[in-house]
Amino acid sequence: MADAPDLAVTGSTGGLGGMVARQLAAAGSAQRLLVRDTGRAPELEGAEPVLCSYADSAASRTALDGVKVLFMVSAAEAEERVQQHYAFVDAAAEAGVQHVVYTSFYGAAPDATFTLARDHYATEQHIRASGMDYTFLRDNFYMDFLPLLAGEDGAIRGPAGNGVFSAVAREDIARCAVAVLRDPAIHKGKTYNLTGPEEITMAEAARILSAGTGRTITFHNETVEEAYASRASYGAPPWQVDAWVSTYTAMAAGEMAGVSLDVHGLTGQDPLSLAGFLERPQL
Repeated sequence: MADAPDLAVTGSTGGLGGMVARQLAAAGSAQRLLVRDTGRAPELEGAEPVLCSYADSAASRTALDGVKVLFMVSAAEAEERVQQHYAFVDAAAEAGVQHVVYTSFYGAAPDATFTLARDHYATEQHIRASGMDYTFLRDNFYMDFLPLLAGEDGAIRGPAGNGVFSAVAREDIARCAVAVLRDPAIHKGKTYNLTGPEEITMAEAARILSAGTGRTITFHNETVEEAYASRASYGAPPWQVDAWVSTYTAMAAGEMAGVSLDVHGLTGQDPLSLAGFLERPQL
């Protein structure tokens, strides 16, 4: 593996990682695509797929041999995700990786209202303790997910109240990641807050979605009790339901508020607004 590209990218079969891999390839950057199924890896010039799983430490160490810079997309949501992250970070350190660029979450903290933001904070701390250089990209709520929140009746339901958030498009996050990966040294030890250009409430988001999609979308502000009850029929485990509900309560608590200039600072371009995002062709 030492002869493979020394830039490794995870998540290339997914939305964000795939955008990063394609943009790196377009920029002429050779990369090692760490994937669980090499048959699903995107076919990109200068990209070499390598079998790797976060939970398989031995395979990770082999896959990361010779890697200097690693783009680490957070693993799929799971109860044991933090343990998977820890195992992968340890494998990266043992393999000699020098710099990790990790996709974290806005407001990551040990006492964050959004339960998964606590997991991201724990992962950040583990990376800090590993001895590797790092850059953290703390993403606000994904703008791309907003249209998917509305049920069949067009209602978005959750206990967000009048809390504001600063949704950011995955396209903008990817551009920021590529900027860091192409010149990681100047971003060593930095944490970037990646947001869109505006603070909006969920009710305002519903109005913008209605105008941009032609579908009538509304926001129903549930109580916390109503939120748990309305999600009970999905049969999801408690940790998952807690994550779903706390997405909204974090907004209500003001923990997703604030507009950062970091997207422009990293890319030289303003981030997309929700209205602007909806005007673009959706992949």
